[in-house]
Amino acid sequence: LSFIGLGANPPTPSWGMMISETYNAMRVAPFEVFVPAMALTITTLAFNFLGDGLRDAFDPRLRG
Repeated sequence: LSFIGLGANPPTPSWGMMISETYNAMRVAPFEVFVPAMALTITTLAFNFLGDGLRDAFDPRLRG
């Protein structure tokens, strides 16, 4: 949510703030936005896969 201005305050580091601050300079230095964006993407995917795995393991309706 920091990317759209609804997250942590500016002195607090967050991936959304890092992406937001470097978004305007993306034409000059695209690698600066790539690293926090990939970290955010990988973390989000990891939590989604973890949740799917837990659901598959503990949902009695999926056991057959």
